Amino acid sequence: MDINTDSMVSAASAAASASQGDGPQTMALKKALDSQAAEAVGLINALPRAPALATEGSVGTRVNTYA
Repeated sequence: MDINTDSMVSAASAAASASQGDGPQTMALKKALDSQAAEAVGLINALPRAPALATEGSVGTRVNTYA
């Protein structure tokens, strides 16, 4: 089995330098995703609450048909 160590070392150093270059892009993506998540939570919290089921009478005590 012939293993070329020079090619393995160069591949490892190329992978290390590539991962170092992705740092700022990854940080920008994380910030964008965090801001979108915060906006989505705000929109969900802004939705009106569904009314409660009726507690008496023959209509609305078994099935909630609020849409």
